[in-house]
Amino acid sequence: MTSPTAVNIFDGHNDLAYQLWRRGDHEGTAFLNGDEAALNITAQKAAAGGLRAGLFALFVPQPHRDPATTFVPQQPYAFETACQMAAILTHLSDVHPGRFQVCRSAAEIETATDAGAVAAVLHLEGAEPISPALNELESFYALGVRSIGPLWSRPNAFGTGVPFSFPGNPDQGAGLTDSGKALVQACDQMNILLDVSHLNEAGFWDISHLSQQPLLASHSNAHALCPSPRNLTDRQLDAVAESGGLVGICFATAYLRSDGRKDPATEIELVIRQLAYLIDRMGEDHVGLGSDFDGAVLPNDLSDCSQLPVLLKALKTHGFGDKLIHKLCWDNWYQQIKRL
Repeated sequence: MTSPTAVNIFDGHNDLAYQLWRRGDHEGTAFLNGDEAALNITAQKAAAGGLRAGLFALFVPQPHRDPATTFVPQQPYAFETACQMAAILTHLSDVHPGRFQVCRSAAEIETATDAGAVAAVLHLEGAEPISPALNELESFYALGVRSIGPLWSRPNAFGTGVPFSFPGNPDQGAGLTDSGKALVQACDQMNILLDVSHLNEAGFWDISHLSQQPLLASHSNAHALCPSPRNLTDRQLDAVAESGGLVGICFATAYLRSDGRKDPATEIELVIRQLAYLIDRMGEDHVGLGSDFDGAVLPNDLSDCSQLPVLLKALKTHGFGDKLIHKLCWDNWYQQIKRL
């Protein structure tokens, strides 16, 4: 794609589909009309902020919070729920292609952005909708899923996710199960991107050894700056870079702050600090954005996608050049998507 005069932004992670689903908004009206103030992403906000494309997560919450359970949704419920979320985004794409398009390749992203639409690559966040025999994987591929994070922050049939404890180390729990290893190999064969965000360290190294694809962390930060188990250690960051992969900086304040607080008063400088650290550690070709819009407590200055220009201004203020800014905001993610 030819570099635009304005900065286009590819975002590695958001939870718009979950927010529309939980409101029962099956036609995506709040996204189209911008009549839901609580949404971080609407068509109007995306246009204002330069958000042109991204990985749009299908995240299945636990159906209840019974303390006697492990909070893991059962596979039939998870499958049905993820399909409902995909149907919302597919409806937007089918009925309003000038504003939103589900995309399966870099070429389709170009077509969508040229038409002025937000380009969405479907991402499965947590593989609970897939049975251990992987029978549903082809169905999700047919729906347009091109990226899978095997784990969210809970155990499932495929491995162990890191808990939301703080402070904490990602090295908690066992590695991938046999089904998890089979899922990694199947994703490689089908050319589905694999996401290591929310995965524990043992599972991370399993994917590193099993997969022939670059390691991707759609929305994670540096553990050295914020000791959350959700963040990646220096050794993990080195492995991502060596694989040719990418880390998308997460805006969630709990993964930015050294105290792990969910505090919207968090300064945008902490996002800059994370970006600078990862660039210094990994190189400028291996860092992007992974906001977690519509899925987390965010800094006031980045509370929705219309405020992305605030981040661009801060980057320039801190000495980031135009070429580097384009890499962080678009080029690096786009290079990964070109593998689809």
